[in-house]
Amino acid sequence: MRAELDVTVALARALLREQHPDLAALPLRVAANGWDNVMVRAGERLVLRLPRRAAAAPLVEHERAALPLLAPTLRRAVPDVVVPVPLRAGAPSAALGYPWPWSVAPWADGVAAAATPVPARRAWAPTLGRLLAALHRPPGGGVLAPHNPFRGVPLRQRARPALAETEPGARLWDAALAAAPYDGPPVWLHGDPHPANLVVAPASHHGARDRLAAVVDFGDVTAGDPASDLGSLWLTFDAAGRAACRDALTTAGAGPGGAGWDEATWTRARGWALVYASAMLAHPDLHPGLAPIGEHAIGELFAGR
Repeated sequence: MRAELDVTVALARALLREQHPDLAALPLRVAANGWDNVMVRAGERLVLRLPRRAAAAPLVEHERAALPLLAPTLRRAVPDVVVPVPLRAGAPSAALGYPWPWSVAPWADGVAAAATPVPARRAWAPTLGRLLAALHRPPGGGVLAPHNPFRGVPLRQRARPALAETEPGARLWDAALAAAPYDGPPVWLHGDPHPANLVVAPASHHGARDRLAAVVDFGDVTAGDPASDLGSLWLTFDAAGRAACRDALTTAGAGPGGAGWDEATWTRARGWALVYASAMLAHPDLHPGLAPIGEHAIGELFAGR
């Protein structure tokens, strides 16, 4: 999606001067331009998450509401993985012409998993499995997860993805629609745990292995069918990585009775993977970094892996 507003370092500094003046002197640089947000690194330890279009503004508020609830459980499951709970809240600024809420969050050192070789991701696939097992629990205590009509819903509520117009895509999509629907309680979902939202600390020396350093961008957080999140495993891993992640999910007690998710869930997950791959390939000119993720997913899905 095209940005509706050009978020620059100058704008970020002006917002800090107006609302968080103690941070305004920090060095700033644009770290990433995402689908919804611009990330501006502030000094060594902080990052500003600034929406670049109106549709992303509620997602900032969803993160603020959900992450403080989820972080303690996730940190117990994977203590070495950063869960970026917002540290400060930014408000719209009429004076600066910036109309949306924004956040200051902790910075996580590393590189996007999307920039690392797919086989190397097998090293931290079990870590992601443990995190997802801890996350995929029903909200408790009367908590209502943020509403998201695009994640965690029955696949029949999603538009038929473009890749379903191909012969192998049609087979996958039809199988996903025919699979038994999710009939358990809605579970917490990240919403977008694809490799552009997974931060990896590269191996520091010969013989060492990469590790998962952070899971970022919880803007699509909601509750629903876990297959919605599990579909991202085809975007992230090869068959060996997915198997390692799935084994860790089961060992960590995911699914009904802690026995792991059933085959119908994984069949629906392939349908979600088709949805995500189609979206990532839809605008390669606007999001060139996402297209290779979609291409990898197609290769995995269409090869029956």
